[in-house]
Amino acid sequence: MTTPLPDADRPARAAVAPRIVRVLLAPLPRRLSADAAVLLAVVLFLVMFGLVMVLSASSVDSRIDSGDSFTVFLRQASFAAVGVPLMLLAARMPATLWARLSGPVLLVGCALQLLALVTPLGVTVNGNRNWLELGPLTFQPSEIVKAGIVLWLAMFLAQRERRLGEMRGAVLPTLLVPGAAIGLVLLGGDLGTAMILLAVVVGALYFAGVRMRHLLLVVGVIAVAVVIAAISRPSRLARIGAFLDPASADPGDDGYQTLNGYYALSDGGVFGAGIGGSKEKWAWLPAVDTDFIFAIVGDDLGFIGACTVLALLIVLAIVFARMTRGAQTIHQRVLTGAVMTWILGESLVNIAVVLGLFPVLGVPLPFVSAGGTALLSALVMVGAVVSTSRSASAPSER
Repeated sequence: MTTPLPDADRPARAAVAPRIVRVLLAPLPRRLSADAAVLLAVVLFLVMFGLVMVLSASSVDSRIDSGDSFTVFLRQASFAAVGVPLMLLAARMPATLWARLSGPVLLVGCALQLLALVTPLGVTVNGNRNWLELGPLTFQPSEIVKAGIVLWLAMFLAQRERRLGEMRGAVLPTLLVPGAAIGLVLLGGDLGTAMILLAVVVGALYFAGVRMRHLLLVVGVIAVAVVIAAISRPSRLARIGAFLDPASADPGDDGYQTLNGYYALSDGGVFGAGIGGSKEKWAWLPAVDTDFIFAIVGDDLGFIGACTVLALLIVLAIVFARMTRGAQTIHQRVLTGAVMTWILGESLVNIAVVLGLFPVLGVPLPFVSAGGTALLSALVMVGAVVSTSRSASAPSER
């Protein structure tokens, strides 16, 4: 038999849920900067645009796999329905919270990544063992690792502010923890995500203000490590060979995905075939709703649609740069700069792969590609950027 709660405790506990609802539904404060408002607006538009493109790109494969054309779309929409409120909630949190969360988030991400590597819960997709299956839920722990690394870098470099000019005092210690986490991702075979994480580390060091000669040394070491990792697998060598010499690539094997991406972009022309009009999504183009969704944007919406996406990414770059330049603390500047490197780095790599300017890596287009874990982590980190900008503009906030 359960003991009833004291009357004094009931109002306090009953008020918790309404308080959370009020936080979510309340308008953002007036001290929200114009840059932060534009950032949120562009991200929300990209999320809605992404849902439309995911529906268009995935409808055929969803029908083939599950008998329902809306399976992938509904899953992505459910993650967006969770992620957008989380972003708005994160935007209202105090900046000090993110420093406290950095260690736990990174630790949880690494623990889940380790589970994916060494337990039967791990799932191999396209040769990469970076997925974890827990009951009906399948997700990528590397996306949690990504958010954890961003938060940890901002916290750690802010603590080392007075020693940022020292190689041993700041730069080398900064590389240890992220290096171990990135190593776990690389053990799973996901070179694309590992490269984005390495870029995030370099970006964080740059925005923290470390000496340029130290930064160039780090970049050189990372470049050597990436080359070694790239040539360590025959499948990666084949992709690099197809990129370096497209004419000799087998159109039915190594050059198949890139070639069909070209077809999608060329079929779209200037105005596109219209939403849902793409031919390449009819089981011709692999990873059509994830890594190569930009090709479907070009096919459905043409050159104008592709340029619209590029224009929105340019707006994001300008807004992130303005917020980074206006940061009042090392923590805010590193966090904003690291998130900028993450979002824009993934975007540039994804689009460059589709255009044939980069070997196929398997990197999604942020906010647009299908992928629930990637969408949630990116949205929460955008909220964290807005949170730190609000706290900086209102020092009296507690």
